[in-house]
Amino acid sequence: MRAVVYRRYGGPEVLEVVDLDEPKMAQDSVLVRIKAAGLNPADIKLRQGVMEQAMDAWFPVIPGWDLAGVVEAVGPAVGEFAVGDEVIGYVRQPILRYGTYAEKIATPSCTLVHKPRRATWTEAAGLPLAALTAYQAVVHALDVADGETLLVHGGAGGVGSLAVQIAQAQGARVIATGAEINHDYLRSLGAEATAYGDGLVERVRSLAPGGVHAVLDTAGRGSLATTASLARPEVRVASIVDPTSYPGTIAVYARLDLEDLTAVVRLVDDAKVTVRVGATFPLDEAADAQRFLETGEARGKVILDIGS
Repeated sequence: MRAVVYRRYGGPEVLEVVDLDEPKMAQDSVLVRIKAAGLNPADIKLRQGVMEQAMDAWFPVIPGWDLAGVVEAVGPAVGEFAVGDEVIGYVRQPILRYGTYAEKIATPSCTLVHKPRRATWTEAAGLPLAALTAYQAVVHALDVADGETLLVHGGAGGVGSLAVQIAQAQGARVIATGAEINHDYLRSLGAEATAYGDGLVERVRSLAPGGVHAVLDTAGRGSLATTASLARPEVRVASIVDPTSYPGTIAVYARLDLEDLTAVVRLVDDAKVTVRVGATFPLDEAADAQRFLETGEARGKVILDIGS
């Protein structure tokens, strides 16, 4: 099979396309032919070696944690999937070795759920990490409820846009900050859009005079500095970027939870959540895909379209 690997830490130039043997399967494994793989900022940090102290690497490393694909074979202990099933997965492993920038992967069945029927392959591949992060932030960390108002900083980003939609599915009203170029997109999601920067407190207060019930920071860059001025006294705050910037902020890091991922799949199939794909690249251009992700110019998820 063809796969993208890196043999040392470094820039995008360390990525190369190679031919590898078919993945070996354990009793509880599922062999998936990958149709599309989602890129995440973590892929870049791992390739750079920024997280070397947190995760061991067994070179050559195939990067990538997100996939959408078709089951080609199942181990003898697997009963929940069958050959031909369409699946998505979050296949983060404790040691960097076998990732999703490849034509195939053998992964434990507990990393997969059935693919949403309404999503394309590229849309589905953009779900796992971002959707888990957004869902766990909105539903678990912040416990956003019907009738509440949630402020999402960075609402047009991969996690932010999903958080906006998940919160609305919970019955919440959403105010979202973002660059003005993204305001029409935010409004298309049902959010009330407002710009970053000077005057933010006044703009949010004009929309929610009584203050917001909860704040989710997906942008960083000091976004939580104004929280005390625009929130209710009992505000709940969570961040996926900088949880130390406001007292009492809950740090949110995605964890694999099949119930949560299945809940998001249901929201997609119920037309309550969509994934914005900003750019697709073939497997051979994985280095260019990561370069593009690094620019921060992607308006949506960056996806490797691996095809058949």
